[in-house]
Amino acid sequence: MSFLDELFSLKGKVAVVLGGTSGIGQAIARGFARAGASTIASSRDQAKVQAEAAELEKLGSKTLRVASDVQDRASLQKLCDEVVLVFGQVDILVVTSGLLKKMPTADLTEEDFVRVVDTNLNGTFRANQIFGRQMIKQQRGAIVNTGSLTSFVSFNEVTPYAASKAGVMLLTRQLACEWAKYNIRVNCIAPGVFRTPLNSKVLDIPERYAAISGRTPMARVGRVEELVGAAIFLASDAASFVTGETLAVDGGFLAKGI
Repeated sequence: MSFLDELFSLKGKVAVVLGGTSGIGQAIARGFARAGASTIASSRDQAKVQAEAAELEKLGSKTLRVASDVQDRASLQKLCDEVVLVFGQVDILVVTSGLLKKMPTADLTEEDFVRVVDTNLNGTFRANQIFGRQMIKQQRGAIVNTGSLTSFVSFNEVTPYAASKAGVMLLTRQLACEWAKYNIRVNCIAPGVFRTPLNSKVLDIPERYAAISGRTPMARVGRVEELVGAAIFLASDAASFVTGETLAVDGGFLAKGI
């Protein structure tokens, strides 16, 4: 194995990807499998978990078929316990599970606000805490959370989402500082606009696509595969002195002014 291959290799690592059966999470899970990790892709949908496990096995990965929900602490604990039972460790956690509600803030119900925050922020906290406890026992680990451009700037009529994703960025920094002494690194990826099953209909509206691409220096939306390199970097030994960071993968969106 060459120096570069070794630096970015996940061989011998055990990775759990929450929200790993579709979109961004699925792309990252498959990237981890290709990089040599035993990769467990989990989500609420057991059928999707089964299907994705079969795909990961085709890539040569060892895996498990365990559903979980970031709003259900017991399900996350069960997933962590099963991974440790079978593999003996959890080296990497990636949290990509998320919920978006777009509507005028004045019309938003408190229930909708709470549901989005509970999924995106509280759910990230639950997963980080449960898997973090295991990593503290191991005295090592890497966590990669998922922020958003709205961790930094506002988008129209997505108040609960923006509040939750700003919280994820600060949660990441907090845990990075608190857990560094246990040799645990905690970082965050802030994706720009990527085409996923969640937003394809919106991106197929020409005016909407033009507005997004016009604000992005690279003049296009991202492909989910373009997040894989950032995730592998943050999870691998190549980032051994990187913690508490939020890495924007956005085609230059945040860098652009007038």
